[in-house]
Amino acid sequence: MYRVEVFDPAMCCSTGVCGPDVDPVLPRFAADLQWLTEQGVEVSRHTLSQEPAAFVASAVVKASLEEHGVECLPLVLVDGRVLSMGAYPSREQMAKRTVAKPRIQIAGDGACCSPKPDGSSCC
Repeated sequence: MYRVEVFDPAMCCSTGVCGPDVDPVLPRFAADLQWLTEQGVEVSRHTLSQEPAAFVASAVVKASLEEHGVECLPLVLVDGRVLSMGAYPSREQMAKRTVAKPRIQIAGDGACCSPKPDGSSCC
């Protein structure tokens, strides 16, 4: 099983999906993480303002922060290796690194759909 770890910058809550000015990337990314979980991927998410110890406990994250400062956040790791730094990856990027045999297809707009028994899909 793959493990995805997300190290978010300081935010008002654990997902950043609160307050009057929500970045539209954050709800999409939260949905993508939920999708990964449904595919059997272990996902954990840490926010700098709420869990600073997690940032120090990871050698990769600690080194990235020392070298690049908080600009490296968000930092997304797959099995301890950097998948993306400074931006949230797309569902497709995460699927390529975590889902060995995708059971879904990813449309150009990032929407996902399951293959039909005849081999076609809803995309």
